[in-house]
Amino acid sequence: MPARALDRARELYETGWAEYAKYSFPPAIRLFKRALAHADRAPASPVLAELRARIMYTLARCYGETQGSDAAVELFDLAAREIELIDDPRRRVLLKGSADYQRGGMIMRLGEPERAVHWFSPFIKFAEDEMRTSPEQFDFEWVSLLANSLTVRALSNAAIRRPELAIADLERVTVLSREHGLDQLYPFTVQALANTYKQSGNLPEALRRYEEAERIFGASESPTIIASIQLMHAEAMLMVGMSDDVGRMLDEALPVLRKDKISQDIAEVEMYRASAALLDEQFDLARRMAKASMRKLEKRGSTWWMMAALIELWAHSMQAKRVTNALVQKALTLSGHLSANHLLDEAWLARVLAARLEVRRGRLEEGEELLRQLPSPRAVTPLDHRMQRRLVLAELALAKGDRRTALLHARKGLDELGLVRDQLGGLELVSATAVHSRELRELAIRLALESNNARQVFVWLERTRAQAYRYEPLEHVENAELAEHIAEVRGLGRELMRAGLDGRPTAELRTKLVKAQREANRLGWHAQRWGRPRPMAGLSEVIAELGERAMVSFVVSGGGMVAVVIAGGQVRMVRLGVAKDALESAQKLHFDLNALAPDYLQPPLAQVIEASARKQADALDTLLIKPLIHLIGERELVVVPTGTLYAVPWGVIPSLHGRPVVTAPSATAWLAAAQSDKPKTDKVLLVRGPSLQFADGELDRLAAHHVRATVLSGEDATAAEVLAHLDGADLVHVAAHGEHENENALFSRLELVDGPLFAHELGRLRTPPAHVVLAACSLALNRIRPGDEALGFAGAMLAGGTRTVVAAASKVGDEASAAAMADYHRALVAGAAPAVALAEAMAKDPFRRPFLCLGSG
Repeated sequence: MPARALDRARELYETGWAEYAKYSFPPAIRLFKRALAHADRAPASPVLAELRARIMYTLARCYGETQGSDAAVELFDLAAREIELIDDPRRRVLLKGSADYQRGGMIMRLGEPERAVHWFSPFIKFAEDEMRTSPEQFDFEWVSLLANSLTVRALSNAAIRRPELAIADLERVTVLSREHGLDQLYPFTVQALANTYKQSGNLPEALRRYEEAERIFGASESPTIIASIQLMHAEAMLMVGMSDDVGRMLDEALPVLRKDKISQDIAEVEMYRASAALLDEQFDLARRMAKASMRKLEKRGSTWWMMAALIELWAHSMQAKRVTNALVQKALTLSGHLSANHLLDEAWLARVLAARLEVRRGRLEEGEELLRQLPSPRAVTPLDHRMQRRLVLAELALAKGDRRTALLHARKGLDELGLVRDQLGGLELVSATAVHSRELRELAIRLALESNNARQVFVWLERTRAQAYRYEPLEHVENAELAEHIAEVRGLGRELMRAGLDGRPTAELRTKLVKAQREANRLGWHAQRWGRPRPMAGLSEVIAELGERAMVSFVVSGGGMVAVVIAGGQVRMVRLGVAKDALESAQKLHFDLNALAPDYLQPPLAQVIEASARKQADALDTLLIKPLIHLIGERELVVVPTGTLYAVPWGVIPSLHGRPVVTAPSATAWLAAAQSDKPKTDKVLLVRGPSLQFADGELDRLAAHHVRATVLSGEDATAAEVLAHLDGADLVHVAAHGEHENENALFSRLELVDGPLFAHELGRLRTPPAHVVLAACSLALNRIRPGDEALGFAGAMLAGGTRTVVAAASKVGDEASAAAMADYHRALVAGAAPAVALAEAMAKDPFRRPFLCLGSG
């Protein structure tokens, strides 16, 4: 029956709308098509015209999301004709505004944000005028459409770098939401604000807003919407430099999007995955993902294909053994396309690439002219774009034989990076930024080494390495939400362990644990703000503080290992040979020490493993230490390592047997620790974790040395209690199992009676302990990012202000650890400095006692 056809069409439209609202486009399309078929059988009327218009423009948007603009335009035009059949002028305006909202949203998604702005503006102007003159006629539907139109116009303006206009629109949405109870719009406003801050270069605020949006949507919305927000979040994370984290996040998002067949989002995820791979120098993966993204975007008629093409071209240029004119022209042509589509920063970057390619093939005048034509970077130009410009300027200067100007550009680029780093919060964000300066750093270090000026090399090493340790810690502001997430991680970890012991399935628990860790990590990015950056250590300051000690800084450049040695008031540089050999020996030594750790190895097996460990220690001695003996003599040492050398317990090296050695991430970090205020208390804390075979006797012996110590053991040794007693302590000794987490370095942990104490939680300390001994496995290990940005449990303590940490970078047997620590504390109480006490303790059995003294000795 005709009347029933109209009702059925309305029912199908409403059901289809529910699917569309969840971004479930394929089922929405099927439902809208059926709704149109029923509408065609209904008698003509204004009600039918309005329903047909709504079905058509919403179906058109679905086509735009899944098939591209060509499939959508005809339906949008048909919807416009239906709207003209409606007599009521206010309904016509409302429906036209709704259709324009959908069309503008599609155009925005297809990569034409400037054109999209014009589709929203007419309705916004009319509605704002109506609200002022006839507020009594302005119902919920009008307010909702106005707020939605303002939100997407803000996103469009943000995409073309008009942050003031975008923020003004979003502030208006906030007012409308508050005045008219539009609570459902708040999450979208947060998401839009995040996008705007990202586009305007305020990355800390953008990340905070994205996390807020993910949490709000995560409580109620579909996985597809979450994946879409994660995509925008990923771009902000890439701007900071967290390419490895982004890679993992997008690898998880892709299957969800492929299941829901959202080709636009799939293409964008592939594009950002390509960008992450490019930052990580995974050029094959970058090209493969970029090409896949380009195919989908071109098929949809989206101009965003140009963004993917730029990533693919950059990865191609990094792999090309010979630069051709065709490659240069391809970059210039792409720059023109990007500029024509108002993607100004991307067009700028494509010309930077063209200039770099010209310099690489020796056409210096052409490269210089391309750079001269470039406008200066804008305030909102992304950090990685600015670093690439500095790199090309430095390479051009170097190609012209002007080493001084090349180093000047390197310094200016690193200064720009530092300004961004200074705005960031947590350790992970600060350490991640170094990926953007990797090539600039390598160029500067290479030039400094070629100068054969050891002092200049020292300056550049300090300028480019371990910048996360340069900041003065600020008093922590308690973050209840972060504490709640960490408690959840702790509880899930216990439940996972119990499930494993009981033989129950663990897959679901592991998924929950990973999610909880990720949420805690992101909250941790903002849970602590660092103080002002410390000035870079001056050579004269370091020499004065060293006194009779020596400092050795290792660096890799061009495949070679170099040491910068400061001893006796002199600075010298020694080239040590092939870096790969030393780094591989360090890694093999680490594996051998892990294998040697168990307390009850069969003697024949122990002898074989120890022989292998001695072989690697001898190799490291030959490669790294013996060539320096004539400079360092018998002095105590401060070692600034690089790469896998961070895991070397230097007491196992024959030439350093029994010698006090301190390991530090940089001379600046060492100097800050050495000159930090001594604690005004003699508060000692001894902690005994669960399941340690010799811990009872170990702590009893230590308590005899420290008669006024607080002892936490058994049920008292909870994470909360230990954390509370760490605050303000002079000396802390923790005997517990520990584990380093390489992918989630701040979830490296000490195992206590109620679960782990995580590195994340150390930021809650208002007064960090001065001297911490971690008689636990692997907690001196670090996740090493570019620029020797080292992060782990011990590293988090040092960055937070602890002067000295004694810990192991490998596994240690309970018996060997207890014996080593008894000897260490005996020497400590007798008045020995930490590095001296540790050297004496390690000398008795170095391969079974592989501890390091970190920070200041």
